[in-house]
Amino acid sequence: MLILNRRTRMLWLALAMFLAPVLPLAAQGIPPNPPPRQAASSSALDTAALSREALVWLAQLIQINTTNPPGNEQAAAKYVVGILEKEGITPEVLEVAPGRSAVVARLRSSAISDPSRALLLVAHMDVVGAERARWSVDPFGAAMKDGYIYGRGALDDKSMLAANLATIVALKRSNARLNRDVIFLATDDEEAGGEASIKTLIAKNWDKFAAGFALNEGGEVVAKNGKVQYIAVQASEKVSVNVAVVAKGTSGHASIPTKDNAVVHLAAAVAKIGTYSAPVHFTTVVRRYFEGLAAISDDEVAKWMRSLESADRAEHAQRVIAETNPQWGAMMRDTVAPTMLSGGVRANVIPGEARAILNIRLLPGDTVDVLLGALTKVVNDQQVRFEVQPNAGLAAPTSSLESDFYAVINKVASQDFGGAPVLPYQSPWATDSSQLRLHNVQAYGLWPFPVTDDDLKRMHGDDERLPVASFNKGIEVLLHIVSDFTVTK
Repeated sequence: MLILNRRTRMLWLALAMFLAPVLPLAAQGIPPNPPPRQAASSSALDTAALSREALVWLAQLIQINTTNPPGNEQAAAKYVVGILEKEGITPEVLEVAPGRSAVVARLRSSAISDPSRALLLVAHMDVVGAERARWSVDPFGAAMKDGYIYGRGALDDKSMLAANLATIVALKRSNARLNRDVIFLATDDEEAGGEASIKTLIAKNWDKFAAGFALNEGGEVVAKNGKVQYIAVQASEKVSVNVAVVAKGTSGHASIPTKDNAVVHLAAAVAKIGTYSAPVHFTTVVRRYFEGLAAISDDEVAKWMRSLESADRAEHAQRVIAETNPQWGAMMRDTVAPTMLSGGVRANVIPGEARAILNIRLLPGDTVDVLLGALTKVVNDQQVRFEVQPNAGLAAPTSSLESDFYAVINKVASQDFGGAPVLPYQSPWATDSSQLRLHNVQAYGLWPFPVTDDDLKRMHGDDERLPVASFNKGIEVLLHIVSDFTVTK
């Protein structure tokens, strides 16, 4: 603990120097805070002080390298446990696999819990890998510069983890009169979705965090030109499936080229797959998303959004919208992205096999078999086959857009972000919420931190970062949402 304490003191000193000259929220493109509310126990909470604490938690969580694989979430779990215990909140560590742990903690509303009313706050501790040479800073250094905190997990998902911690700590400190249990859950293995994921947690420990409602990552607060444009609340998500493309050929000496070279056939197959576009299919959530977005978009974009399903202009409209914003295109159809290539053992040996990995994202209700049937026709090569990889995602029902909790999210988020509209959202990425929805949880996704498209593109990319002002604002918004839903007025 001596090293951690010394690091804490250094962080506090650095943050004090960093935060002193920070510009007002409006100057950083974030709407100013609304008039202070009464907090959970009818006494005002110092959210500014809470945000400063949470920023230290976020920085130290980033410094704990939980790259998955292997994850090493146990180290982050111990850190989270220490924060909760210091606040008088009793956590439980759920051992999932060697070195891999989750953390659960509960604030009770009564002696007898009602899982159907409980609210679950979810965030994951693991992160994707980072190529250090491509970053301008240490991916695990939690560097502070130009009003941002940098690091792997600054967006996905340690900021949400720190904000959830801040929320449950605030409820505890204020002695909130809860009308339902509030459960904190820090999960592991979200990025890989393997044997240590939330699926295993649910199978072994569902009674410890069963809930009727959940708030998780997955939605967005979209900012542009210094103003929040809209809030996208995830109610549904695409299904992630990894598929191997395997090309077979005759191995031999590279000095004698062969027509059945596996690398050549694989390269040709991947090139064809890269140009394939699946048919467009609008789910209810996506349709409502574009209807809401058209109302606030500029005239040209709005025109094409309103034509996405028209009889005569649909195809052109879909192409225009996909080119305007690739994420919008991904929301309309199944997508296929080649992500990995492997083959060969020596430069002078023609390999007998070469492989690629495709990351497929299916619309809810679509099946991978149908898509692979189409890709097989596109590739049209008997030397190439497809193999579905383990741990594929499962399609889950859409969370209700009529629930009390969705109504609270809608009201509070819009109010706290200057009247910006709230839109239902089907994310192209997968989250732990799908497993929760399969267990009848009304789960919604919302990163409450305003970000631009440029910042969002850094998620899973280089120089991942989050504006400090956005982090502070997000903590305030999250606390307002949770308080409005769980605290007796």
